[in-house]
Amino acid sequence: MPLVVYILGLTIFSLTTSEFMVAGMMPSLTQAFGVSVTQVGYLISYYAIGMVIGGPVLTVALLKLRVSNKKALLCLLLLYACAQAVAAASNSYDVMASARFVTGVAAAACFGASLAICGEVVAMGSRARAASIVVGGLMLANVTGVPAATAIDQHWGWRASFWLVVMLVALCALLIIFLVPRSQAAAARSLDTELAEFKNRDLWAAYLTSGCIIGAAFAAFSYFAPILTELSGFSAAAIPWLLGLYGVANVVGNMVIGRYADKYTFPILAWGQAGLATALAVFAYFAHKQIISVVALIVIGLIGVALNPAMIARIMKTAHPGALVHTMHSSVINMGLGLGSWLGGIGIAAGYGLRAPLWLGFALAIAGLLSVLPYLKNELKRKP
Repeated sequence: MPLVVYILGLTIFSLTTSEFMVAGMMPSLTQAFGVSVTQVGYLISYYAIGMVIGGPVLTVALLKLRVSNKKALLCLLLLYACAQAVAAASNSYDVMASARFVTGVAAAACFGASLAICGEVVAMGSRARAASIVVGGLMLANVTGVPAATAIDQHWGWRASFWLVVMLVALCALLIIFLVPRSQAAAARSLDTELAEFKNRDLWAAYLTSGCIIGAAFAAFSYFAPILTELSGFSAAAIPWLLGLYGVANVVGNMVIGRYADKYTFPILAWGQAGLATALAVFAYFAHKQIISVVALIVIGLIGVALNPAMIARIMKTAHPGALVHTMHSSVINMGLGLGSWLGGIGIAAGYGLRAPLWLGFALAIAGLLSVLPYLKNELKRKP
C-alpha cells in the first residue's frame, strides 16, 4: 500500500478531530466566549452545515470542469488551515462560528478529493482496502484525536488544540506536495446520469435512515462532557478517557459490522437502531449511575456511528452510485449530525435538562428504525 494512502488517512484524521473536539472542551469554550453550553454545541452544527454545503458543490463543479485532484486538495487544505487559524485566534463567538462553517465546507471537499486521489495511486484490486485506510482516519480521530485534544485543552488551553490541528493540516499538505504524483484532470462524467439516480425513492429512504442514525448518536455525543460530569458525577479529568473508550467502541463496532454489512444489511440496520434506542433510553433513565452510564456509552459507540458500513452497503444496493450519490449521502449524514446536536441544544435551552439530548436521540433512533422496517420485511419475504 503506497505511503500516500496513509498520509491521506492522516489528513482525514486531522479534519475529523477538529470537527468533533468541541464536544470535549465545552467548559473551556463556554468560559472563553461567555456563552451557554447550547451555543458551544452549535459549533459542531455549524461545521456540519458547512460540510453539507461544501461536498455537493465541489462534486457538481468536478462534473462540469476538469480539475486536478491534487491541486484541488492542496487548495482546500490551505483554506482549511487559514480558517482553523482564525478560529484558534478568535476572541468572538461569531468569528469562531463563521470559521467553523468555513472549515466544514473545506473538509467535505477534502474528503472527496482524498478518495479520488486514493483511486489514482493504487491498483484497481486494492482500491477498496485503500479507501478503508483513508476513511479509517475518521474512526481513529474518535479514539485518539478527540481525547488528546480534550487533554491538551485541560493542560494548555483550547487554543492549543486548534493550533495543533493547523500544524497537522500543514504537515499533511507538505507531504502531499512531495508524495502524491501529478494527478490527471477529472474524467468527464455525465451530470444528467448522476442526477437521474435521485428519482429513486428507495435512495431517499436510505438517506433518511442514515440521517436518523447519525442524528441519534450525535444528539447524545455532542453533550457527553456535561452529561457525564454534571449528571453522572465524573471528574473533568475522566472525560478524555471516557471519550477515548467511546472511540474504541466506534472502531470495534465498525470492524465487526463492516464484515457482515453486505450480507445482512437490513437486519443489522434494524437491530442496530433498536439497540441504539434502548441504550439511549437506559442512559437517560440512569445517567446518575456511573457504571450504567459507561455501559450505555459503550453500546452507543458500538452501534451508533459504527453502523456506517451497513448504511453505505444499503446505498450501493439501492442505486448505482457515482460521486454525487455518495457525496449526497455524506451531506445527509452531516445533516443528521447537525440536527442531532441542534435538537439536543434546544432541549437543554428549553429547560428539560441535560437528559433531553438523550431522549431526543432515542426519538431519532426510533424514527430510523421505523424507516427501515418495511425493507427488512420485504427482504425476509424474498428469502426461502
